[in-house]
Amino acid sequence: MKGIVLAAGKGTRLYPMTLPVCKPLLPVYDKPLIYYPVSVLMQAGIREILVIVPPGEESVFQALMGDGSQWGMSISYAVQTVPRGIADAMLVGADFIGDDSVCLVLGDNIFHQERLPALLKEAAEQQAGATVFGYYVEDPRPFGVVEFGPDGMARSIEEKPQNPRSNYIIPGLYFYDNQVIEIARRLKPSARGELEITDVNLAYLNQGQLKVITLDRDFVWLDAGTADSVLEASETVRDIQRATGRYVGCIEELAQKEGWITLEQVHNLGEALAKTRYGQYLLGLSR
Repeated sequence: MKGIVLAAGKGTRLYPMTLPVCKPLLPVYDKPLIYYPVSVLMQAGIREILVIVPPGEESVFQALMGDGSQWGMSISYAVQTVPRGIADAMLVGADFIGDDSVCLVLGDNIFHQERLPALLKEAAEQQAGATVFGYYVEDPRPFGVVEFGPDGMARSIEEKPQNPRSNYIIPGLYFYDNQVIEIARRLKPSARGELEITDVNLAYLNQGQLKVITLDRDFVWLDAGTADSVLEASETVRDIQRATGRYVGCIEELAQKEGWITLEQVHNLGEALAKTRYGQYLLGLSR
């Protein structure tokens, strides 16, 4: 399975903060926002990743993450020349996906919970169809809402319904088999001129191939799309790290846990950041 991070949004809701810098490069507490979705893919066991970026931003992302080899990964970059919707990531990344299955995560979404790696690996092991996640909220009306049966298979999806059929919404994390490329190619733009990810999910639902994995209420899911939500995300990450002593979205630590790099390599990466708490955390891992 391969992974895609869609990081091509302009972040207009964050202007003027995102006028000089792409939204996924904004700091969320002690690391760039992009680290968090990349870490989600890593926890699914995915080490081949494509980051889709806006025009003119490739060099900035490359300066931050390079080709991923320092983490035992392969990271490449592609440009979404025109913002054509989330599902367009499957067309931009079609050559990268090749004959593989793919996990798509949005570049401004943060997920955290101790059980998350097990659930991600469960989704990654699905041989056919698609898997999305159901996140419980009290008021699902502003979101895409999924209804599902006792067998975990989706029964309906509604966008911003006035009378929701469930309290479970679909966050920005999707697992697809290889037919997603052809499904995306058949899509027609919506009224707002975009290729909608909901239409992709509906195609799988209509085939009886859309599975829903529910996230417990103690799961952390944050969509860092506004100034308030970026601040909330920073405070949440800070509070988790202080309470647990473990870092959220620490790419170096995750790479070592997956067996992609050694503790010695973690130490060397930490030395380059030794003046920061993040660097000291890495050095502490290798002691």
